[in-house]
Amino acid sequence: MSLTAAPQPPPGAGPTVPRRLDRTLSVAPMLDCTDRHARFLLRLVSRRALLYSEMVTTGALLHADPARWLDHDAAERPLALQLGGSEPAAMARCAGFGAAWGYAEINVNVGCPSPRVQSGAFGACLMAEPETVAACVRAMRETVAIPVTVKTRIGVDDRDSYEALVDFVGTVADAGCGTFVVHARKAWLSGLSPAENRNVPPLRYDMVYRLKRDFPALEIVLNGGVTSLDIARTHLAHVDGVMIGRAAYQDPYLLAAADQMLFGDPAPPPTRQAVLRGYLGYVEAQLERGVPLHRMTRHLLGLFQGQPGARAWRRHLSEGAHRPGAGLGVVIEAARRVDCPL
Repeated sequence: MSLTAAPQPPPGAGPTVPRRLDRTLSVAPMLDCTDRHARFLLRLVSRRALLYSEMVTTGALLHADPARWLDHDAAERPLALQLGGSEPAAMARCAGFGAAWGYAEINVNVGCPSPRVQSGAFGACLMAEPETVAACVRAMRETVAIPVTVKTRIGVDDRDSYEALVDFVGTVADAGCGTFVVHARKAWLSGLSPAENRNVPPLRYDMVYRLKRDFPALEIVLNGGVTSLDIARTHLAHVDGVMIGRAAYQDPYLLAAADQMLFGDPAPPPTRQAVLRGYLGYVEAQLERGVPLHRMTRHLLGLFQGQPGARAWRRHLSEGAHRPGAGLGVVIEAARRVDCPL
């Protein structure tokens, strides 16, 4: 695709943006995890949590087929698109794609410490370039009417003082960013792997809390180390929202009580059986489109986390979904291992 091409979203993909996005609870963008199949499953568990795409680079959208990265089921909404890039014009053009495809928010990745991301001059390394991030935000806001937000760390390498964080947030906020998702760990750009960067640097929730106190007009969402709804509720006494990462991917049913507990929704939580039945209908439709079963069932592995038979459930799905011609029967048979009739 050339840079001047004007890709068109599929019919019915236009914006369905709520008046104000409720970021009380969201599920983090996670590479190789939060694809469209995972998001459909998570939406069956929680109607209210804000979901995020995997990070998509501007290069992937501008030089390939945007539909491959942007297509999604309307049932996944409200849904945010996370972009990786550092060139304002490219970021603005890709934000326009996201808005046209019906995403409710465009989020800028300023937190990923991966060497692959650094080589593209974006991610956590941009914490040292607040003016660059500000220029991207400004260009995007001039292009789209939906919110443009930033996901960042509390610091990077030796640039980890609170004053440096304030300088970054203040500069980017002046460009029109009103929402910051802050991972409460610094990032080391060398010496630690991306996985280690999720666990080794100590959590500094106090810095995120202080940021909210010092910037009361900004929406501050805390990320990092949140493994339960009870922990999320504790943080909500200090910040505007909480983002859960791998805990929600590894145990999707963790979100089941979120609508009642955090959003005040009176509807009872769905059962695991109801979630699985809803997902089976989706799987059947995707199989008819030629999507391999294992691409969808890999997201189901943690649905029965902590339940009797969970290990047998995971084993049957892992072994059966990759077999040639694997279909719904694999999931139905796996469900017998956890006493979940379908």
